[in-house]
Amino acid sequence: MTTRQIVETTRAPAAIGTYSQAVKAGGLLFISGQIPFVPDTMEKVDGDINAQIAQVFDNLKAIVEEAGVTFDHVVKINIYLTNLAHFPQVNAVMATYFKKPYPARAAVEVSALPRGVEVEMEAIVTLS
Repeated sequence: MTTRQIVETTRAPAAIGTYSQAVKAGGLLFISGQIPFVPDTMEKVDGDINAQIAQVFDNLKAIVEEAGVTFDHVVKINIYLTNLAHFPQVNAVMATYFKKPYPARAAVEVSALPRGVEVEMEAIVTLS
């Protein structure tokens, strides 16, 4: 059985269910879905979809850094949007957080997300 270690930080929203913010296992970090909540208030960030996307990336970044690595170590991001028309905004905001070579990625439109938000993302990160 693989040894696993939980990663948690107060710089990202606390888990709102039966899950951990992230789990280290087998040289990888698996980050649970992050929504555009401000960690201090546990409320959705004020602003448009760009602000929401940026908050999600900020939350992911806080967890990645807590694990001791950087966004350069992100190998895969899954993005869930309630409106796929916001995909260009995801690309624009993502380009401010990542540099080439970009991580692998999937983007999917879904009918609803937790707490009525418009965007959620999860990530897989290499720890080496």
